[in-house]
Amino acid sequence: MPRIRQADVDEVKARTNIADVVGERVALKSAGVGSLKGLCPFHDEKSPSFHVRPQHGYYHCFGCGESGDVYSFLRAMDHMSFTEAVERLAARIGYTLHYEDGGPAPETSGRARLLAANAAAAEFFRAQLVTPEAEAARRFLGERGFDPAAAAHFGVGYAPKGWDGMLKALTGQGFSREELATAGLVSTNQRGGVYDRFRGRVVWPIRDVTGQTIGFGARRLYDDDKGPKYLNTPETPIYKKNQVLYGLDLAKRDISRGDPKRVVVVEGYTDVMACHLAGVTTAIATCGTAFGSEHVTVLRRVMGDDDTSGEVVFTFDPDEAGQKAAVRAFAEEKRFNAQSYVAVAPEGLDPCDLRLQRGDAAVRALMDHKVPMFEFMIDRRIAGFDLGSVEGRVGALRAAAPIVAEIRDRLLRPGYERVLARRLGMDPTEVHQEVQRRAAAAGAEARRGTDGRQAAAAQPGAAAPGDTGGAAVAPPAATLAALPRTVDVARERDALTGFLQYGHRVDPVLFLRALAVPFHHPALEAVRATLEATDRSKPGWALAVVENTPAAYRTLAGELLARDFPARDENHAVASIDDLARQIVLGAIAQRKNELLGAIQRVPADSEEGRALRVQLRDLDAERRRLHPED
Repeated sequence: MPRIRQADVDEVKARTNIADVVGERVALKSAGVGSLKGLCPFHDEKSPSFHVRPQHGYYHCFGCGESGDVYSFLRAMDHMSFTEAVERLAARIGYTLHYEDGGPAPETSGRARLLAANAAAAEFFRAQLVTPEAEAARRFLGERGFDPAAAAHFGVGYAPKGWDGMLKALTGQGFSREELATAGLVSTNQRGGVYDRFRGRVVWPIRDVTGQTIGFGARRLYDDDKGPKYLNTPETPIYKKNQVLYGLDLAKRDISRGDPKRVVVVEGYTDVMACHLAGVTTAIATCGTAFGSEHVTVLRRVMGDDDTSGEVVFTFDPDEAGQKAAVRAFAEEKRFNAQSYVAVAPEGLDPCDLRLQRGDAAVRALMDHKVPMFEFMIDRRIAGFDLGSVEGRVGALRAAAPIVAEIRDRLLRPGYERVLARRLGMDPTEVHQEVQRRAAAAGAEARRGTDGRQAAAAQPGAAAPGDTGGAAVAPPAATLAALPRTVDVARERDALTGFLQYGHRVDPVLFLRALAVPFHHPALEAVRATLEATDRSKPGWALAVVENTPAAYRTLAGELLARDFPARDENHAVASIDDLARQIVLGAIAQRKNELLGAIQRVPADSEEGRALRVQLRDLDAERRRLHPED
């Protein structure tokens, strides 16, 4: 397969702002001069430790250690090859790639082909919506308040009733039946025949957070359709229903820019459409599955959920199914830093019906009648008890106390104890005691589970902590956290941080002189030596330093490039780095001066060697005065 020319690979990376690419998946905010941060997309975390340096095209997570450039980010997030990552970014910026030996662009494969097939299918469905056969689909949309402009905005289409309309259209565009099957666009019968998965249905494209179509949701229209009311794309290499949120591609910008940041979780495609058209543009929905932990992770990254100022509002039907959905969401609520609420429309209307019957303003007003998730759950737990009797109140307390006991916030829990006491008409002290008892019981159960796991690990034959069975153990990688807390190490650490981040702006003579001074700490010295040996005339040299640093110190090099440099702005940062470089050189001069003074005392004053040593001493003093003229 022809390879992309290295010059093009470098040019595409240089023209791409890594913050734009990462920012499509992670809410980034300023983290100091030249640095952005957000919640890491590679592991689950409560506080942001994922840093991006756009100027260097580099990211690094101080929590899990993941780091790299824009290509490695795409490859890790979308499971694509290096070539596919370069081609994706080249298409994004409109850059024409060239291949070695003048060869043509290679055939794309894997994930790129599946995305292309889904994009072609989405276009096919959209085109079908204006055909005579699609009258039922247009009527369905119109009856729910969606005109052609709304359908176009959300990419809604129609799957014709025939067995192979889409199959013929896409194979005619060069897609194989195997690719269409892998993308979940066609199904196979017992005899090996292939046919369209979606037939005679309204179809919504389901897009990932970057706006690429990865699957579809389809709603039954005809009475003779014996399939499920809603049919979604099955699990594919690019469609994971537990991670997909319909409408997130449209909502993400307003979610991240909101004050407070708010996500509205609704139950279906038409509810998302109704909310957005009514002005609630942060609405999203799950796709054929319950709201779960992986959805929480996706939302937290988009929200930048590192404080308690955000809001997640769940809208549920007040029927039994809706209440069960609330219970499931409550199980995940504790994973949000943002405050979670429930909003139930009057008369049990979903947002789509609410908009139809009462207008856009009623949908917007739904947010004004939200109640905290804990309060909603308390009310649900006590709803079946006769609070007019002692037995009923005691039973309700026993049912609701575990909910309050699960509140870990020591400021929130007393408030909800008072809420429960008011609901039950009971003494707050009695409620507090029952909540405390439930919390203690839950803690004891958790400890028993931990003790059991520890006991199992201690059984004969079980490896003791740190036991490697005699195998050689590699020393832990050097990190910032492992560096000694001394003044000299801090100076070397900060100097390397500045050199990697702003070396292109430091006085070149001073920079070269400081780089030539060996560092005292071995890990920092390894990074310094790699930096000194790197060709800094080429773009991206700072990344090259990280990549070329010996493996044991590579994590440290990445952390130095990504960490915050303490300064008010870039100009102050450069001035501070100049000063650090000067201190390093002056320290080396002072050390060398002491060595020369000792050597001079050991040789005759009028000897040639003594005269040569004094010349060196004079030159050192001259260099020191240039660097420190006030002396």
